[in-house]
Amino acid sequence: MQISPSILSADFANLQAELEAIADADWAHVDVMDNHFVPNLTLGLPVVEALLRVSPVPIDCHLMIEDPDRWAPPYAEAGAGSVTFHIEAVADPVRTARAIRAAGARAAFAVKPGTPFSPYVDLLPEVDMVLVMTVEPGFGGQSFMADQMPKVREVREAVRRHGGEIWVQVDGGVSASTIEQCAEAGADVFVAGSAVYGAPSAAEAIDHLRELAARHTH
Repeated sequence: MQISPSILSADFANLQAELEAIADADWAHVDVMDNHFVPNLTLGLPVVEALLRVSPVPIDCHLMIEDPDRWAPPYAEAGAGSVTFHIEAVADPVRTARAIRAAGARAAFAVKPGTPFSPYVDLLPEVDMVLVMTVEPGFGGQSFMADQMPKVREVREAVRRHGGEIWVQVDGGVSASTIEQCAEAGADVFVAGSAVYGAPSAAEAIDHLRELAARHTH
């Protein structure tokens, strides 16, 4: 059960300190948004390169951008530990996933709440993780969409059938009150933004989330 705090909820003026505050997390989740694929603009490759120089934990890049075929591999080449592209934006998911892996990162694809998973089950051999969005991508602090849990179950079942070590990640509205239903549905990587960075102690919030999720280890 892995916790990946989202720096979308961190203080952008003090990102090095905010990364150090989550040193006991498994990952730092970095949302890259281009104001085209989603209606928000966050940060891009130069900032990620700077974060990689100071982060005490591996960086998990979630690319909410157009043309990930072109832009995803450079994030892996820069040293990100995991790179996720959106299935709705990618033109050649197999080639892009292979390029990410060839550059030394874990490859993943994400599905928005309105996107079914079943058409993409054949991509499982090419990826290391599937991200099920539990909010509409674009902004932090949104309400958790419990109606995505059947999709998480569907992904977990497909992974079981496929075999191999493929993680199931959830992102959006994950908190102490929602993480257990995500874990129960089959998720094992949890992106939490405001639940970590809005807490009095980020480290204690991470520990608490991990304990709650561990009650439902599959």
